[in-house]
Amino acid sequence: MAARSAELPQGERLQKVLAVRGWGSRRVCEDMIAAGRVTVNGQVAVLGRRVDVEADSVEVDGVPIGTKPGLVYYLLNKPEGVVTTAHDPQGRPTVVQIVPAEPRVYPVGRLDVGTEGLLLLTNDGDLAHRLAHPSHGVEKEYLAEVSGSPGTGAVRRLRDGVELDDGMTAPAKVSQPSPGVLRITIHEGRNRQVRRMCEAVGHPVQRLVRVRIGPLRDAQLSPGAWRELTQAEVRSLVESAAGDTRPIR
Repeated sequence: MAARSAELPQGERLQKVLAVRGWGSRRVCEDMIAAGRVTVNGQVAVLGRRVDVEADSVEVDGVPIGTKPGLVYYLLNKPEGVVTTAHDPQGRPTVVQIVPAEPRVYPVGRLDVGTEGLLLLTNDGDLAHRLAHPSHGVEKEYLAEVSGSPGTGAVRRLRDGVELDDGMTAPAKVSQPSPGVLRITIHEGRNRQVRRMCEAVGHPVQRLVRVRIGPLRDAQLSPGAWRELTQAEVRSLVESAAGDTRPIR
């Protein structure tokens, strides 16, 4: 019997791992597994499957989910003047100096030094890659205070795409909630893209704030403050990387 027991699959039950990561009750997670939505190491999982959280790769609807212990997800409201990097040769303050030093995390995407707003930092490399890659269409929403008051023609150009020195931008969602203020939503991640788009239509940015990353918003987070994401928010980010961009309610 001892030899037979040693051959049994080791690790934690898959539905428990999914539940801990915020995918619902164990019953809900069992239904996901039964529906064939979950794979382990590229193979469709079955009920009763156990996983090694340190070694196995678990995906839901084709998107990897972090299962290793110690994964953290921080949402930071980056102030102006802070650099989106782990180290700055010029000695300017960096975003990683604001959040805990351990475990080591990295920013997902970039905000230039003059831009404020929401920034995600994590040590979950798979999710970070998917969120940052434009092919997954994760939206980023900005409020831009610009010079002048853009007319319908400028707004239409921003919506349709603007020719920049690195090519035409993808269509954007653009509105003007008040004179001199544009709400711009893009899914690309080009360097200083929103600033260059506004300058191209004749309305340079005076102040730029990112107010949403995919499903994540937090109007209560003060500049320079950070918090950990909830399990529901992490799950929503994973779903947004798979193409589901419904905001969290």
